[in-house]
Amino acid sequence: MQQYCIDLLSRVFLITNRHYQVMRYIILPFLFIPLVIFAQQTPNLDNVQPGRFDQGKMWTFENPPVEYFQEVYGFTPTQEWMDDIRKSALRFATWCSASFISSSGLIMTNHHCSRSVVSSVMSEEENFDENGFYATTLEEERRVPDLFVDQMVMIADITEEVAKSKLEVDSALSVIKKRYSEKEDWVGLELETRTFYSGGKFSLYGFKRYGDVRLVLYPELPLGYFGGDPDNFTYPRYNLDFTFFRAYDDEGHPLQPENYFEFNPKGAEENEPVFVIGNPGSTGRYLTMAQLYYQRDVSVPAIISLVKNRKDILLRASEMMEDVYAKDSIVNLAFSLSNSEKAYEGRLDGLNDPYLMTKKRRKEESLRKNATTENDPWIQIEENAKEATKYYAEAVFLGPDELRGKINQIIHQLGAYKSALDSENEEAINKSKEALSNLLKGIDINFEKALFTALLIELEEHSRQDYVTNLLNGMEPASKAANVMEKSILLNQQDKFFKLKASKIDKEPLVAFAEVFPKKLQEAGEVLSRINAENAELQSKVMNVSFQVSGLSSPPDATFSLRMADGVVKGYDYNGTTAPYKTTYFGLYDRYYSNDQESPWNLPEKWDNPPLELLKAPLNFVSTTDIIGGNSGSPVINQNAEVVGLAFDGNIESLPGYFIFDDEYNRTVSVHAGGIAAAIKYIYKAKRLLSELNSE
Repeated sequence: MQQYCIDLLSRVFLITNRHYQVMRYIILPFLFIPLVIFAQQTPNLDNVQPGRFDQGKMWTFENPPVEYFQEVYGFTPTQEWMDDIRKSALRFATWCSASFISSSGLIMTNHHCSRSVVSSVMSEEENFDENGFYATTLEEERRVPDLFVDQMVMIADITEEVAKSKLEVDSALSVIKKRYSEKEDWVGLELETRTFYSGGKFSLYGFKRYGDVRLVLYPELPLGYFGGDPDNFTYPRYNLDFTFFRAYDDEGHPLQPENYFEFNPKGAEENEPVFVIGNPGSTGRYLTMAQLYYQRDVSVPAIISLVKNRKDILLRASEMMEDVYAKDSIVNLAFSLSNSEKAYEGRLDGLNDPYLMTKKRRKEESLRKNATTENDPWIQIEENAKEATKYYAEAVFLGPDELRGKINQIIHQLGAYKSALDSENEEAINKSKEALSNLLKGIDINFEKALFTALLIELEEHSRQDYVTNLLNGMEPASKAANVMEKSILLNQQDKFFKLKASKIDKEPLVAFAEVFPKKLQEAGEVLSRINAENAELQSKVMNVSFQVSGLSSPPDATFSLRMADGVVKGYDYNGTTAPYKTTYFGLYDRYYSNDQESPWNLPEKWDNPPLELLKAPLNFVSTTDIIGGNSGSPVINQNAEVVGLAFDGNIESLPGYFIFDDEYNRTVSVHAGGIAAAIKYIYKAKRLLSELNSE
C-alpha cells in the first residue's frame, strides 16, 4: 500500500503525458497554475472594458517593452542589462526556475523545487527534512545525480526564416534548428524552438547545460514548507522556501560564471519596481470565450471531482496505518492532491466571476470586428467545444493508470484478454494473463473498491453518454462496485478464472465493463485528437487577428521559456483589512505558537529562542508581478540587477491569472532576500555563505 501510493504521487503529474494526444486539448491548460480564488466585489458591469494588460506582463527577451518601462518606471534597460539578467537566470531541471547569485556558481531556487532530488544525496543515517543540510566546506557539497541547470546564452528570431521556408512549420523548424546547431556560436548548446502567438513569431534558444550541480544548503522541511497545505496560496505568509546549490565546471571546480545577480539583503522598498526573471509554464490568455465556458462548465468540475475523491480516499487510508513514515507519505500525497483541488476550485471561481468574464467577452467582441476570415474561427471553436463535451469524461476518467485505480486497469487488460481468447492466440493469451496476474499481486481490495466506487460516481456525474446508466443497471455506484467485486471470479478465484474458456468468460462481472471502457476511451481519444488538431489551426486564425490588433504590445502565452515580468512591491486590501507588503519572522513565531506548535506550523529545535535581530528581519513580501507555475524559484530583482527576493507562490486572488491578468489583487509571494540572509546568519551560522553573498 505504501509503495503504491508513493508511486502514485510520482505519477500524478505524468498521467496526462501518457495520453497526451487524447488529453492535451482538455487538461494541459491546468498543469501550470497558481492556486487562488478571486472573490472581490464586482463593479457595475456596464462600465467594464478590457484592460491594457489583460494578456499579462510575461515579456520575452526578444521583444522587451523598453518604452513601456521608461513610461511607467522611468527606467530604460540597456541591451547589456537585458543580456546580463538573461544569462544570470537559469532553468532548474525541467520543472522550475533558478539563478546564479555569486561569482562562484552559487545557485538559488525554491525548497519545494528541490525536495524531489535532495534525498538522492542523503545517507540512511541522515534526515534532511528534520535536520536540514549545510555543507560547511566546498568538499562537503554533494553532487546531485542527474540534476542539471540550463542557461540561455543564445537567442535568434527565426520568424522570417520560417516564413521563407517552403516546408510545413514543424519541418521548417527542424531544418532551421539543425542548421543553427552547426554554427560556431551554437555548437554544443541545447537548442529549443518556441512558437509564439500561434505562429505569429518563432524563436530559437540555445542553452548551456551544467550537469554537475551540488547541494549546499537545504532548510528543514518545517521551514521550507511552513504552514503546509492550509497556508498554501495565501498571504500574509511565513515561508523560508529556498535552497542553495552550486554549479561546477568540467574539471570539478566551482563554476565562475560571467553573469550572476548580486545578492541584496536589504530587499526592495514598498512601491519599488521589481522584475521576476523565470520560466512561466503555461497560460491561456488568448483562449476564446467558448473555450473558457467549456472549462467552466465541463472540464474543471470533472477535474475537481477526480482530485478531491482521490484525496479523500488517501486520507481515509492513512487513518488505518500505524507506520509513521508510511502514513506521512500517504498524507503528503493527499496534500498534493488537495493542492490541485484548490487550483481547480479557484480557477472555477475565476471563470464564474462576471467582472473578469465580461472583460474577456468584450475583448473578444472587439477582436471579432477586425476578423476578415470567411469561416469564423470563433464559431468553429464553439462547435468543437460542444462536440468535445460528449467525450471529455471518458478521456479524463477511463485512462488505465494508478490514479483511476487497479480495477480500471484490470478492466482494460480484460478487454485484451477476452480478445486473445476469442482469437485463440496463445501468445496474446499468455501476455494478457501475465499482465492481469501482475495487477492482482498485492492488491488492496478495500482501497481499490474505494477507487472503483469513485470512478463510477464520477462517470455517473460527468459523462454525457448513456452507457453508464446501462452498466449501473439501477444500482447506486457504491453498491454496484461492491457487488461486482464481491462476485468477481478474477479477484477472488484467480486460478478458476484463467481456466474459463472464451464462451464462459462473460461469467466474470468485470467483463461487462471491459467491453465498454476501452472502446469509450479509444473513441474519446480519436475525437479529441481530431478536435485538438482542428483547434490548433483555428486558434492560429484567432491569434492572427489579435496579433494584427495588438502586435508585440501584449506578450505571448507562457511556454516554459524565459520571461521577465515587471511590477511593484505592494500590499493589497483583503478580508476587510490590508495585507502589508512584507512579513517578518515575528509573524512566523506567532503562527507557531498560535497553532500550539503543531504541524504544519512546527519548528525544529534549533529555531528555539531566536534573537531579536532574526525576529525583526523581513521574511516574505508581495509584488504585482505576473507569474504562474514554472516561475517557482525565479529571482526577483531590482533595476540594479540585484536579487531582492525569490518567488515561490501566488496569493489566493491570483488564479484567474491563467486566463486574464489583473494586478489589483493578483500578487506574487516571494521570500525576502533579508529573510534568507537572516536565517543563514542567525540559525545556520553559515559564515562562508554570508561572505560569498556579501551579507555579513
